[in-house]
Amino acid sequence: MRGQIVVAGLAVMAVSGCAAEREPVAVPPPAPIAADVAAASSGGACRLLDFAVIEEHLKVRFDVAAASQRGDTHTCVVRAGDAVLPELTLAVTKASVDKTTFAADVVPDSASKVSGLGQQAYRRTTAAAAGHGPVAEVGWLSAEGRLVTLEWTSPRGTAKAAVDKVAGELAALGKKVNTRAL
Repeated sequence: MRGQIVVAGLAVMAVSGCAAEREPVAVPPPAPIAADVAAASSGGACRLLDFAVIEEHLKVRFDVAAASQRGDTHTCVVRAGDAVLPELTLAVTKASVDKTTFAADVVPDSASKVSGLGQQAYRRTTAAAAGHGPVAEVGWLSAEGRLVTLEWTSPRGTAKAAVDKVAGELAALGKKVNTRAL
């Protein structure tokens, strides 16, 4: 009997305690934590790029990278946050091309020769098109026979002369890309 009285007393206290509950206090959500993630964490051709090295050469801080692969071609696109442009694209394709074929079939007519990059390299700037400004492109035949291109797509309204300058910086950046690591 004594045990039943204790249980009944506890039940009364538990029920009466619920009636006296206070309103919950709203707590603000924690601030998001910004993590500096390397481009290489996206895998694929992004493993060949480093945000700090890109910034050193192109004077733009990128922080978003996405990789893709189709057949023997590996690509990586890097951007700055939510901005669509500028963007930098790296494409690496396994190929069996020699220097003569590269010069005849790959190098565009409007391209300038670049020295010290792979077996043979070129650079060019194309005119603005719908949705974007001029595009700087550097392409080369790597030491191990891969076709590699770096493309800088500028925002609408960017002067072609400014993008021509970026093409020179892309060539310097290309010398830092180790395609053997892919």
